[in-house]
Amino acid sequence: MPEWLVEHGIGETRAALVEGGHIIEARVELAGAVPAGSVLQARLTSIGQNGRNAVATDEGGTQYLLPQGAGRTTQGSTLNIEVTREAIPGSEPWKQPIGRLADGPARILPPLEQRLEGRLLVFPGRRDELGEAGWNDLIAEAATGTTSFAGGQLRLSATPAMTLIDVDGPSSPAELMIGGAMNAAQAILRLDIGGNIGVDLPTVHEKSVRSSAVDLVDQVLAGTRFERTAINGFGFLQIVRPRLRASILELAQDRMAFEARALLRRAAFEPPGPKRLVGHPAVIGLLGDRKDWIVQLARQLGGAVELRSAGALPMSGGYAENV
Repeated sequence: MPEWLVEHGIGETRAALVEGGHIIEARVELAGAVPAGSVLQARLTSIGQNGRNAVATDEGGTQYLLPQGAGRTTQGSTLNIEVTREAIPGSEPWKQPIGRLADGPARILPPLEQRLEGRLLVFPGRRDELGEAGWNDLIAEAATGTTSFAGGQLRLSATPAMTLIDVDGPSSPAELMIGGAMNAAQAILRLDIGGNIGVDLPTVHEKSVRSSAVDLVDQVLAGTRFERTAINGFGFLQIVRPRLRASILELAQDRMAFEARALLRRAAFEPPGPKRLVGHPAVIGLLGDRKDWIVQLARQLGGAVELRSAGALPMSGGYAENV
């Protein structure tokens, strides 16, 4: 029976739907993010142009883009907005959180474990249940944008227009189409990918093979909201899913913060006592600026935490050592 496991970590909350000891879906919610579906009070700071792309700012200073405008609300007035998409990593204006006018009262959604009806894990605990299910592999998959399956490999790229999944490998085109379509659909769930998704499969002329491939996609994504095209003669399949937040693949594009949070998680499972975090200079530099994260880790470990840069380490190679 699948079960959502939820872990409140430093800087993020992690959730994984685990079945048979493996992660089949996952989600990462950054600390301070207002979940899509929440309604909050904000002040209209820009009416936009031609009735579109207004901007509202909440009491914490976060700006929300209102693509459908703010109606007759005048600039400077307060209004309630519903968050329809959380922020996407990046500095472009369109990546800021998105909202729309709301009639109802302000409400913030409950914690992730309640929304998913999941089991909240003790963190750090005696067991690393997420790690046992493959969380570290999932993080590596998001950071590298690659994952392998029998006879092939997926290469995932988050572009401004859509997430692209390229399928390649030594198998025959028919086998690669079947295996690639199924594994691409599994990766979409595993990495929480929404919005426009393009899957580039091998060219296969037999309609029966293409039909079998999309049947597998339908089976994997069953029970979720999605639309898809047929696989065309060039092997391209398009899938569209609701985009309520950044995918784990997109979160990994903010590489320093992504690897810093991953390092903090690994360190939290070390034996108690003082520790020194050793990592790539960029990661250590970010942690040096986030004193609150270091304080939280020190409390978890029951000892002081020091930082040391090691230029020879890759971004993902950070570790904790005893002091």
